[in-house]
This record gives sequence, C-alpha cells and structure tokens, in this order.
Amino acid sequence: MAKKVYFFIDDVIWTLRDLTREKPKSLFDNPFLGMLKTAHDRYGLKTQLNLFWRTDYFYGNDEFTLADVTDAYKAEWEEASDWLKLAFHAKQEFPDYPHVNVKYEDMKAIFENIKKEVIRFAGEKSFTYGVTPHWGPVSYDGVRALYDCGVRILWCTCGDKYEYNGDPNSLPYGHAMRLLNNRQPDAGVYSRGSRDVAINNSIACYNHLTTEQTEWMRGSFRYVVDEKTGMGFKQFGSISALNLIPYDEIADELAPCLEDEYLCIGNHEQYFYPDYLAYQPDYAEKIYKMAEIVHENGYENFFIDELVK
Repeated sequence: MAKKVYFFIDDVIWTLRDLTREKPKSLFDNPFLGMLKTAHDRYGLKTQLNLFWRTDYFYGNDEFTLADVTDAYKAEWEEASDWLKLAFHAKQEFPDYPHVNVKYEDMKAIFENIKKEVIRFAGEKSFTYGVTPHWGPVSYDGVRALYDCGVRILWCTCGDKYEYNGDPNSLPYGHAMRLLNNRQPDAGVYSRGSRDVAINNSIACYNHLTTEQTEWMRGSFRYVVDEKTGMGFKQFGSISALNLIPYDEIADELAPCLEDEYLCIGNHEQYFYPDYLAYQPDYAEKIYKMAEIVHENGYENFFIDELVK
C-alpha cells in the first residue's frame, strides 16, 4: 500500500462565520479556505475541517452557529469535496474536555445537528465520519452514540492511564472539575507527552489505548476495534499539531516519520486570525512547508475514514 498522510484542522467556526458575513464571490476568496486551496493546488493536500457548532462566549457575545452558515457556496463545497471535508468536533470551544463524561443523548444530538447543517450548506459529499473529539476523551456512552451515528474510527488518547489522585492541582486549568463532574467509570488521567508541557497531565476516558497498543499501530494503518462498541480506535497524530511547532523546526519534526506508511498531522483554526491571543503570522507558510515535505516524500493524501470503508 502507498504511503498516505491525513491532515486535519480542529476548532473550525470563525472561517464559516466570515464566509457568511463577508459574502466573497467565491468560497476560496475567503483567506483561510483560499490558503487551503493553494496548498491543494501546489502539493495535493487534502484537508478535513473539524467543526464547532457555534462560536464561544469567551470571545464576546456575538453568537454564530452552523445554522447561520450561508448555503450560497454549496456547489463549490461539493465540487471540492474530494479534497476538502467537514466533520464533527464539538458544540463550542469551552469548556475543555466536553465529552469526557458526556451522556449518550447529548453526544448524539450535537453530532446530528452538525451533520445536518453541513449537508444543508455544503452537501452530503462534504461530510466525513472520521472524528477527532475536542480535547480527545469520550465516555463509553459517547462512543456508543458516535457509533450509532455512523462513526467507525475515532481518535483516542494513548499511554499509561492511572487513577486521579484527588489533588486538583495535579491537573492544569481547573481540569479536575471536568474530570469529576458527572464522572463516568472510565474517566482517569494519563501523561500526554506533549510539546505543550502545561497539559502533559491530561484526562482520559473510554477511547484510550495502552502503550503496547499504541506501539503496535504506530506509523501504520492498523487500528484497534473495541469489542464492546465496535468502534475503531486510533491515535491519529504522528507529530505535534503544527501550531506547536516553529516553522524552522517542521522539517526536523517530520524527518523521523517519513518512512512510515501512515502519517497524520493536525492543526487548529484560531492561530490563523490576527485578533487571536496566540496568532501565528506564519500559519499559512507552515501548512505549505508541511504539504511540500510530505508531497516530496511520496505521500498520497487521504481521509481517515477511508481506513474503514
């Protein structure tokens, strides 16, 4: 099988807000989407955009939801659906870990709401079922709900999982409250091993794999099928998210992975925007650099749900 790379961008909603309000002539006159088309035209990059249902009040009381997205570009979305897909991510940006203790009916409702609106404004061909949940962990009931919605492969946390020690200071950003609120039996803690050391101590739940399982699938197309739910669990990321990697370190970060048959790279939308607190002016150049490297190393671009079709 040919070497393949999967690229996704999490936390997407501002782009759709701007597209709707600014009304450019073409879908790709939007700067964010135009950047992705440039990467596709130059290097064959395919991108999955993982959507929030709405903007978050953290940034101000200017609510925008997927129900507000214009359908004026539906034909363009459909025409681009072979390289640009839209998928479920979460209801909104905050709170962190929205699905760690989620109820079945809540997960099903938000997934179906996002899917319905995507089909309305972008067409059924634009929606994809590979899921990277916001912050990762999902309860057992949440995994069941996603499976019943048609999802067959789900991002998972990986590594040695252990019991929460009861000390709220052992988790950052008040995350202990997210772990404990409506706590489900599988909710626990693990060490992320992230470049972002502030979140190295993180929450895990049902969609979690052991270190041994992670090593078995690393760099390959293999994934674990959960016996109780039927869901495929896979660690999507091969490297850290692009927003965590300085531009001049991208090549070195990718180098150890470039013989792997499977490569996965993620990013986050908000760093593209100048008014975001952690704006990265080289956001587009990072994507072009990554796309150029994987293209030159013989990778075909694909979407993760193709593994289970």
